[in-house]
Amino acid sequence: MKSTISGSITRQVRTRRLWQQIMRHKVLYLFILPCVVWLLVFCYYPMYGALLAFKAYNYNLGILGSPFVGLQNFEEFIKSPDFWIVMKNTIIISGFKIIFGFPAPILLALLLNEVRGLKFKKAVQTMSYLPYFVSWVVAVSLMTVIFTPYGGIINDIRKHFGLESIFFMGEKKYFYPMVILSDIWKNAGWGSIIYLSALSGVSQELYEAATVDGAGHLKCTWHITLPSIKGTIGIMFIFAVGGILNAGFDQVLLLQQPANTQISEILDTFVLKTGLNYGRFEYATAIGLFKSAFAFALMALTNSVSKKFMDVGIW
Repeated sequence: MKSTISGSITRQVRTRRLWQQIMRHKVLYLFILPCVVWLLVFCYYPMYGALLAFKAYNYNLGILGSPFVGLQNFEEFIKSPDFWIVMKNTIIISGFKIIFGFPAPILLALLLNEVRGLKFKKAVQTMSYLPYFVSWVVAVSLMTVIFTPYGGIINDIRKHFGLESIFFMGEKKYFYPMVILSDIWKNAGWGSIIYLSALSGVSQELYEAATVDGAGHLKCTWHITLPSIKGTIGIMFIFAVGGILNAGFDQVLLLQQPANTQISEILDTFVLKTGLNYGRFEYATAIGLFKSAFAFALMALTNSVSKKFMDVGIW
């Protein structure tokens, strides 16, 4: 009985102290209140719609009133011929982005780190950051103007040398290069900020000692710079692999043409067309949940492998 009373008093004291701390820092809590409201409204409340994945949705009955069908929508997607097509396209595009796009900001950061001219370095940094703030709608519009066979700069140059015009945006074989190169152009500069921040923490004494021992720039980069930012690279790689099913919805949707649909239909575009064009919201929701579960499992696997071999992990 005494222990129960003592525990109750302890909880009351802790609650009182908590409220005292909140009232003492109430201005700071007011600052974070909009973020908390945004998180609840746009991140947690929509999770209610995830119930659609387990329902045979009926407009008249609503989400809760629609009959429960369990994993039927998931089974239908996995057994459908579309499953292998969209999964293959998604993994191929994301795989290319990891192979070619992931090292790009690291390489850019390493090159910028070697630049001694401060004005030139800032100019290059600014120019490399700018594409990130350009929406994919504008970026693809620019690509269309540049690569169009009707007055585009690239095809005008080809004509000048007596070559035929090429419809780069519409031909199937140019789809992957266009996706990868435009992704690097748009995101490499912004991604390099993280690695430049990590590089700023590397001790200059290590470079001075290596220089005294006769090490050149390449050896210093390989034996000092890269090992020093190994943790940052590992964390970013885990996130990249965990998001392998995010092949770039905006970019792919805007670059998609009837001629390249066979290789450009990814999970996100398939979900959009299934939900809006065909009105199968429960089926589209099931695909979205499958994607999230698969991504989480892949991130957990990559995290465990990274911790084992690189001693770097998120948790």
